[in-house]
Amino acid sequence: MDIMVSVHEDRELALTVRDLALEGFKGPGKPQYESREKYVWLREVTSRLWLDTGDAEAAEKVWSPEIEALTTNNTLVNQVARTGALDGVVGYGARRIMEARPDIGPKDLVIEIAFLINARLALELVEKFGAHVSVELHPNTAHDVRRTVAFARRYWEIDPEHFHVKVPLTPDGFVAARILGHEGVRVNYTLGFSARQNYLAAEFAKPWFVNVFLGRLNQLVEENKLGSPDNIGEKAALASDEIIKDIRASDSDAPTRQIAASMRSGRQVVTLSGVDVLTMPPKVAEEYLQMGVRKGDIYPRNWRDLEVDLNPDRSVEANSLTQLWEISPEYISFVEDVVRQADRMESGEDLMRLARDHQIALFHEWTPEDRRGIRKKGKIPNLGDWPGVPVDDLMSVSALEAFMKDQAELDARIERLIGETLI
Repeated sequence: MDIMVSVHEDRELALTVRDLALEGFKGPGKPQYESREKYVWLREVTSRLWLDTGDAEAAEKVWSPEIEALTTNNTLVNQVARTGALDGVVGYGARRIMEARPDIGPKDLVIEIAFLINARLALELVEKFGAHVSVELHPNTAHDVRRTVAFARRYWEIDPEHFHVKVPLTPDGFVAARILGHEGVRVNYTLGFSARQNYLAAEFAKPWFVNVFLGRLNQLVEENKLGSPDNIGEKAALASDEIIKDIRASDSDAPTRQIAASMRSGRQVVTLSGVDVLTMPPKVAEEYLQMGVRKGDIYPRNWRDLEVDLNPDRSVEANSLTQLWEISPEYISFVEDVVRQADRMESGEDLMRLARDHQIALFHEWTPEDRRGIRKKGKIPNLGDWPGVPVDDLMSVSALEAFMKDQAELDARIERLIGETLI
């Protein structure tokens, strides 16, 4: 039976949008910046350095030859869009896209323009810094393997030399990341919060990068009054980095690298020295550069040595945090079974079913009402509202829903500008 091809998989439309994205692109820049000794120290302990921003002006203030990449997301792109810097792309792009596909619907047109804006912003960063850039998918693809793969391929076609494609951590995202990895697409598997999530990703999907959004974990503990927020996210990031390095040590073809993401302070840069990739917001990078840190302070740390101080009066919720850095033998058996059955998995539901069979609480069954409630609360949930829900899955869903909210704001801006242009 033939499968209906969506408008976003139309070859003529894809080529039109690719050409629009590349229009005026002069190629990767070769800027001249002075080396920064404190960055060199981090590179010497094998940490690769990225900046977590789509703002070229902010990035330039802390740039150096030691930095190799930038990463954008729906929130950061929306922040740039609010300035009006990308408004001119919308009307022009909409007219060209409608010429290629006169039958395109309003919602699909907005999604195409959002894709174009992301690609154009990323290419501007490539042109200015000559760096790799992580580009974000529209979050409405997160639960659809086919759409995720389609848009990721289109990003890859625009600039395979410099783009990393961010795929959000969802059940369907695992399957999509595996397909893309087999095709050679450099996937940044984003919205991860635990060592166990990333262990599964590295063994099953084999993306180029996995993440721990450590700052949000610390904020979770603080806002839920579970104890001191210090070292919660750092412990999870270091534990995940260890398991990812172990996988690479046992398999020379394993590509996955660990990203310490959602960093909030220069102190965290020091604590996470030696993690595969440190992606720093410019303010964090600046704080680190201005700290009185010495070279002897920069060395790899062991997650087991980081102490956490949790509230004994909230022991049930506090104890659930251990799943962020610990991986049980039962979980390892589950992952081994996933790998054995990998080629038969066509959707996230296949992965969820196997987790249920192994009695592994990894994915909650989220209803549309659940997701609306999470989106309303924001990126840091109240744990008391979600008893029994795995903390890492709850945080991944909360992060995705927060991006959904920012994307909805950007989509509304695009829709308004299209309307003004076509009147």
